[in-house]
Amino acid sequence: MTSVLAVLAKNSKSVMDNKNQTNRIFIELHVPDFNIAKDFYSKLGFEVVSDDGIADGVGYFVMERKGAMINFYGGSDKVYGQSYFKKFPKETPRGFEVELTIPVPVAEIDSYFAEVKQKISKNVVQDLVVKTDRSLTWRDFRVADPFGFYLRFTEPINWRVCHCGSGKEWKQCHGK
Repeated sequence: MTSVLAVLAKNSKSVMDNKNQTNRIFIELHVPDFNIAKDFYSKLGFEVVSDDGIADGVGYFVMERKGAMINFYGGSDKVYGQSYFKKFPKETPRGFEVELTIPVPVAEIDSYFAEVKQKISKNVVQDLVVKTDRSLTWRDFRVADPFGFYLRFTEPINWRVCHCGSGKEWKQCHGK
C-alpha cells in the first residue's frame, strides 16, 4: 500500500504551505455566547488576539491559530435579531450548509488531529481520512462547534491547480 506521504509528494502541486496562502476572505461567526466560543476554539489551539468586550448586548473578538483567523460577533441573544439572520428560527444551527475550511500543515495534521480528538472528541464528526477528488489527494477531519458551525481541518490544497492532473494552474491549462 502506498503511504499517504508518498501520495502527497506525488501530488505536491495540490498542497501548499500556509505562508503561500493569498485568500483574503474574513470569516465572522455570529454567536450568542462568547465564553462558550472562547472555550471551544481555545481547545482547537486558537488564541484571542483581539477582544472589544460586549457593550449594549453585542461585542466582537478575534481568535487566531497559525494564521487562520476567525472573527466572532454578538455575545448575547441579540445575534438572533441581526437584520438578515432574524428571518431564521433561533433553533437553526448556526452556519447551516456552510463549511469553514481551515488549513493545517501536512507535517502537523496527525498530531493536531490527535490533540483535537483528545480534547473535544464529542465534536469530531469525521475522523482524519484520506480524500481524493480527481487528481487531488489530501487528508482532513471535520468538527462541529457548539453552535452548529461545521469546521473542516485540512492539509492545504492549491485550488488554482487544474484538477485534470496536468499540474498546471487552471488558467494555463484552459487558456483563460
